[in-house]
Amino acid sequence: MRAFVTGATGMVGSQLVRQLLQRGDDVVVLVRDHDPQSELLRSRDIERTTVVNGALEDVTVLERALAQHAPDVVFHLGAQTQVGAAVRQPLDNFEANVRGTWNLLEACRRQKDLLRAIVVASTDKAYGDHQGSAYTEDMPLQGKYPYDASKVAAEIVVRSYRETFALPLVVARCGNIFGPGDLNWARLIPGTIKDALAGRRPVVRSDGSLVRDYFFVDDAAAAYLALADQAGRADVDGQAFNFSADEPLSVLDVIARIGSAMGRELIPDVRNIAQHEIPTQRLSSSKAQRVLGWKSQHTFASALTKTIAWYEAFLGAR
Repeated sequence: MRAFVTGATGMVGSQLVRQLLQRGDDVVVLVRDHDPQSELLRSRDIERTTVVNGALEDVTVLERALAQHAPDVVFHLGAQTQVGAAVRQPLDNFEANVRGTWNLLEACRRQKDLLRAIVVASTDKAYGDHQGSAYTEDMPLQGKYPYDASKVAAEIVVRSYRETFALPLVVARCGNIFGPGDLNWARLIPGTIKDALAGRRPVVRSDGSLVRDYFFVDDAAAAYLALADQAGRADVDGQAFNFSADEPLSVLDVIARIGSAMGRELIPDVRNIAQHEIPTQRLSSSKAQRVLGWKSQHTFASALTKTIAWYEAFLGAR
């Protein structure tokens, strides 16, 4: 395929680009900020891609990119992804996640004849709170906090462009993605590993009981590829799919497992100050397994081993 990837400098985008290149696909990437710490740059994978400089908020840049580079598949991963930042700066959050999505889809509409698949990255946060039940794709999207709501709104835009203009759209809803390349130290896994290596107690903003799905970045990228490869099928086209490792864990469980894997006793500093958090979020990926033949290739333990090794190397080199 010839792929156009938004959000290519992010953790998932960098891994997706790597997997595309390993397959021999041609890759065009949208880059807003030149971040030398991004895995896309550190790995020098960016040198094997075609780079378009610009932002999702500029529809002219997006249409020019599609018209000039003629991709047949678009992967829309670009977004503001931090829950805390969305609360602090809701306008920027909605601009990036909602306006950015309708800009991209409008550019796709204008270049519709080029495209056979548009894969849009959503999130389990869009489901909101369903009283601890495992999320399935037929559940209503009822996210209400700024980040959650922005992804719900983006999916409404997706549905509108799908139903009105018959764009070849598919949606991926993933759990909490982690792995090499994530330098957002406010997130649980990167922050805990960094604190452990520095001999500090890991800080827990909640009471530690929040349950989430933790999903390895390599598996997330592979899930997007599976959607793109099968998007033309009648039972895939226009559908949303959950992707997870089906292994939900609490915050305190994650910290304990990191400590065990690193051979350290980690005593968390539990502050219980978190706001706008849903107690339990877990995904059922049975539809993806049944329809796409997809299955996560990593357990949490095996993914954590690879992740810790990456952070040890990265932080040790600084």
